[in-house]
Amino acid sequence: MAQVVRPTARPLGLGIVVAIVFLLAEVGAVIALKQVAPENAFGALLLLGVLVVSAGWDFGLAIATSLASAAVYAYLHLEGRDSLAPALAVFLTLALLTNVLVGQARLRAAEAEERRRHADRLAAQQAALRRVATLVARSADPTAVFTAAVDELGDSLGADHVTLMRFDPDDACVVLASRDRDETRAALLVGERFPLTGDSISTRIRKTGVAEHIDDYGAASGPIAERLQGLGVRSGAGTPLIVSGVVRGAMIVGSRRPESFSTRFQDHIGDFADLVSTAIANAETRTELTASRARIVAAADEARRGFERDLHDGAQQRIVALSLQLRATEAAAEGPVRAQLSAAVDSLAGLYADLQELSRGLHPAILSKGGLVPAIRTLARRSPVAVELDLQIEERLPASVEVAAYYLVAESLTNAAKYAEAEVVTVTAAVEDGALRLSVGDDGVGGAAAGGGSGLIGLQDRVEALSGEFRVLSTPNVGTTVTASIPVSS
Repeated sequence: MAQVVRPTARPLGLGIVVAIVFLLAEVGAVIALKQVAPENAFGALLLLGVLVVSAGWDFGLAIATSLASAAVYAYLHLEGRDSLAPALAVFLTLALLTNVLVGQARLRAAEAEERRRHADRLAAQQAALRRVATLVARSADPTAVFTAAVDELGDSLGADHVTLMRFDPDDACVVLASRDRDETRAALLVGERFPLTGDSISTRIRKTGVAEHIDDYGAASGPIAERLQGLGVRSGAGTPLIVSGVVRGAMIVGSRRPESFSTRFQDHIGDFADLVSTAIANAETRTELTASRARIVAAADEARRGFERDLHDGAQQRIVALSLQLRATEAAAEGPVRAQLSAAVDSLAGLYADLQELSRGLHPAILSKGGLVPAIRTLARRSPVAVELDLQIEERLPASVEVAAYYLVAESLTNAAKYAEAEVVTVTAAVEDGALRLSVGDDGVGGAAAGGGSGLIGLQDRVEALSGEFRVLSTPNVGTTVTASIPVSS
């Protein structure tokens, strides 16, 4: 209907031209038709222009066209003055009725157009929310979520300016993300810091913890207000970021026009603020979980070191001392007693070897003393499967990284010897881009999985506890490759 009946009027000048053209065309058509059928009035033709003008322009021009058409009707068709008044009354009634009906149709068209626009706005806003929600659900980096939220909110509202703020404990706020529709203006910079003084939406939200708005920034004061005034922002509205019941920041939308913001406008800002709050909470939870896992792994490693020291300095040393004493006693003994003492010394030697192997499994001394490269070389020498090494590590790494890498190589070599039926295992290690890149691959039967009970799941937990990445690629009849990337800088 909007193509026929305009919800809003076209330009007035164009309407006047259209009305005149229709009147002239109607006069010409009536004159031509009266030549064919003089007995007919053909007055309905003069309503065509009224209908067109009513459909496309405002009520005033439609009335003027109706009066003009009535005058033309009277001039062309009325020969007896006695019938002038009734005929004009009928014609004008029809013309006015046409105007009223078309006006009602325009009103309905305007309402339908507004409903369509509103539906389009809601659809665009929901689509923007879904895109940001998808990033949050995928555990995207918070910085990417911040930028996307600011951009999507600005686009969905057609806002001139959007800012995402973080509140710090020292009564200051920091810009996390910012967007200005006018690219020629210097928008707020990420990392820019402002004291929470004066009167601004940020200071109000920090105090009240609820959504706030300022309809005219001309009356606002303080560093934030002055900065926004310099960007041409005249009014704004904002919603707090609440994480675990604490106000952690604010999402703020600014306009270059003084205006009052509706509740629906505030609610839409709040929807984005909730997503950002969720992203912050998720990121902090992941960080806390990773730190907790790292502390557990570090505590377990420290316990292993303690057990290794206790075995080496305690039980193993006592076994050596006892063996020496028994050897001395054996030298002085004769007959069956000497043979028994010799057997006891041999048993102690076996026990010592077992404890030595156990202590290496708990925490190899060579790893603490020499570092990762000598420790891996020692594992390669002990492996029953041939091992090829490519180790490009020139300096000591953090102890937690070295321990994780050592156990990854040890477990992978053990699996290759026990299950893979491999002939050669290749171990590569290098420090690249701030991370230790480690790979252990064999040419065995393949088919291994991280959760298959081979000990790989424990390696995965250890690597991920250090914010690393762990992967197992095991193709049947091709072989298994275990890879890890572990950050080496804090």
